[in-house]
Amino acid sequence: MTRSLPEAIQRYFSGKNSGDFDKATAAFTSNAVVVDERNTYSARRAIRTWLEETSRKYNDTTEIESVVLDGETVRVSGRVSGSFPGSPATLQFNFVLDGGLIGRLEIGT
Repeated sequence: MTRSLPEAIQRYFSGKNSGDFDKATAAFTSNAVVVDERNTYSARRAIRTWLEETSRKYNDTTEIESVVLDGETVRVSGRVSGSFPGSPATLQFNFVLDGGLIGRLEIGT
């Protein structure tokens, strides 16, 4: 799964895929922002809740297909499988790193 991923992004995907939400949440800065499905989640507590709710709702996992590193910006294309219409689907994960942790994540098609 490494495929040249920065450590924080590896922890996010590993934790999300395995249901280890402590691990996934620890990959974010304390004031990080996640944008997913037209909703914005700010700070670790809200991000943790988002992780738990989306996992419960979709039972989703991501298989990384490609990674593009551009300074502090990391674009990941991932094949997401789960209990949602259109599964599996390829989604784009746009990360911005801040001090080695994830400061921002936007997920889209």
